[in-house]
Amino acid sequence: MELFVELSERVGRCASAHKAVLATAESCTAGGIACAITQIAGSSEWFDRGFVTYTNQSKEDLLGVKHETLCRYGAVSEQTASEMVLGALSRSTATVAVAVTGIAGPGGAVPGKPVGTVYLAWCKKGEIPVVKRHQFSGDRNAVRESTIRTALEGLCHLIEKN
Repeated sequence: MELFVELSERVGRCASAHKAVLATAESCTAGGIACAITQIAGSSEWFDRGFVTYTNQSKEDLLGVKHETLCRYGAVSEQTASEMVLGALSRSTATVAVAVTGIAGPGGAVPGKPVGTVYLAWCKKGEIPVVKRHQFSGDRNAVRESTIRTALEGLCHLIEKN
């Protein structure tokens, strides 16, 4: 996680300056975003919690993702990412959250969703989530690193907006 120190420090400065409190909801990164954020001393001032929801059941239980959403669209979908980020906000004291669900590989690809397919969702409390589909390349670690970097960059952008 040393790879993300500068970016994580930037997230901390953004959160502090805008009095934002963060939460993460992670599947394919398995807590990597929260780990990157909390490597910064003092992050407890602006980071509330992280949810690692690797299975569909955990997405339902911990974040309130609807069973129907998972059945209809799958765990790796815009709809699931949106429900994950809203669940992170409603089940924490956070004012801003990021969620990620994807296929880091090497297996898990399905038609229309190859390895490297990742949905990231960002949201401020009381607003509509912004969800983006990404197609990252490389091995499992490269996909996860690209996802974490994109998640952190998106947090700064969202916090600084308005």
